[in-house]
Amino acid sequence: MEEEDNYTKDGTVDYRGNPANKKKTGTWKACPYILGYECCEGLAYYGISSNLVLYFKHQLNQPSATASKNQSEWFGTCYIIPLIGAFVADAYLGRYWTISCFSIIYVFGMTLLTLSATVHGFMPTCYTKDDCHPTHAQSAVVFVALYLIALGTGGIKPCVSSYGADQFDDADETEKKHKSSFFNWFYFSINVGALIASSVLVYIQDNVGWGWGFGIPAVTMAIAVASFFSGTRLYRNQKPGRSPLMRICQVIVASLMKYRVKVPEDKALLYETKDGESAIIEGSHKLDHTKDLGFFDKAAVEIQSDHRNSSPDPWRLCTVTQVEELKAIVRLLPVWATGIIVSTFYNQMGNFFVLQGERMNTHVGNSSFKIPPASLGIFNTLSALFWVPVYDRIIVPVARKYTGHKSGLTQLQRIGIGLVISIFSMLSAGILELIRLKIVKKNNYYDLPEMPMLIFWQVPQYFVVGCAEVFTFIGQLEFFYEQAPDAMRSLCSALLLTTVALGSYLSSLLVTIVTSISTRNGNLGWIADNLNRGHLDYFFWLLAVLGVLNLGVYLLVAKWYTYKRPVGTLRSDKK
Repeated sequence: MEEEDNYTKDGTVDYRGNPANKKKTGTWKACPYILGYECCEGLAYYGISSNLVLYFKHQLNQPSATASKNQSEWFGTCYIIPLIGAFVADAYLGRYWTISCFSIIYVFGMTLLTLSATVHGFMPTCYTKDDCHPTHAQSAVVFVALYLIALGTGGIKPCVSSYGADQFDDADETEKKHKSSFFNWFYFSINVGALIASSVLVYIQDNVGWGWGFGIPAVTMAIAVASFFSGTRLYRNQKPGRSPLMRICQVIVASLMKYRVKVPEDKALLYETKDGESAIIEGSHKLDHTKDLGFFDKAAVEIQSDHRNSSPDPWRLCTVTQVEELKAIVRLLPVWATGIIVSTFYNQMGNFFVLQGERMNTHVGNSSFKIPPASLGIFNTLSALFWVPVYDRIIVPVARKYTGHKSGLTQLQRIGIGLVISIFSMLSAGILELIRLKIVKKNNYYDLPEMPMLIFWQVPQYFVVGCAEVFTFIGQLEFFYEQAPDAMRSLCSALLLTTVALGSYLSSLLVTIVTSISTRNGNLGWIADNLNRGHLDYFFWLLAVLGVLNLGVYLLVAKWYTYKRPVGTLRSDKK
């Protein structure tokens, strides 16, 4: 018994495939390598994405609306591809090898992007710093590189946070307490990288050159891969299960085929295999029956035609655990959907916040030094770096005294608070733009490249977005990991990340709709190429209204939500 206590009870194994020894693997012994990887990857990713809209506008000679749409669509693709990475990780390779393979693709993409900004023939022809005329082939190379990066970063995004959480055994109460803290410090690590990207790298891109500005992130990504591989002997690895999508489809098909079958009152009569037989991956939890979404229970009603050659047909008869996996996914969908709007808010930082800042006074005092508009994102990062330890060390202990909850606030409460805060970020941006346009109109600054209002007036909107992220995004990370079925955690992490993708696509769609409507009858529209002649404030008001409506929907969804009910673990059952 004492020897068994040295091993994890969640089915994880070490790098040799043996049961993971708790004293030699996982926990905070392994996490520094994962956090180091994420810090470097964050620097590489944000080193590219922070200033991309200005690269499109000035280096690829694209109008503001086109640059904004291209940035949103690329950003969205980075967060839709996680579905591919999650499927590969959960069904075939496991998280370790998925991270490894997609990281190599990532490095290739970063290298090609660097070459497009440094090698003669790949670089656009520039007559002045911001007057460039690329050929179609040169633009194509840039987009191939960017979408290789999207494939790489998208493949790893659903795996890294889940892989870090895998280093803590849910069956060990001490380790379980540290898991919640891990998600906070995971997000902290991302923002350390983003801090360097939005300050140092953005300055280098604007003042030294795009070759150095892209080359440094490429080298940093290579360092990230080295950091990850360095911790191989210390990692705990969850074995991949069968295809999660196939299991979901089996339940749906079996339910439809039995649509006339009545579910018994006694739910103990529903089909479930014996202890130790039904888990998809070793050590994963069985799930207890829940009352809602009862139609899917039909898949677990056993009838004579369900068996072929003495074994059950998986497309006609599913276990209660399998049915509950589908229910867990369905319950997550409404919570997932309410994250799309807040991701649209987040997208504005690398988009219209930057274009807004470009029209403001970027000089520091009377000096010739100019602040790159994208570098204001540093205040978003500083906000996140400030709020993560405040939340972890102050808010959680204080809230725990009043709520009695181990995490202080429930994950749904934390997300809800973040949604409220996020609305104020759009209100702040809208108020600033309203005041800015009034000054432009009063002093006839319409054609000035920079009006006299200091760019630092943008700081509040960036800071509020950072605060909202700490509550909403970290809460979502933890919530989706905890509520996901054990064998679908990468898939659910990817599902969460698709809200960022859809938020970006929604931003692009809104720009298209707003531009189409507001430019009728020869008007310049809300989002004019010269923002001094547009009404970007109207766009921010529109987003704030959508945020309020979204909050109302979220409150109803959170009230309705039913938590999953895990039952034991296989390794503990075998004791």
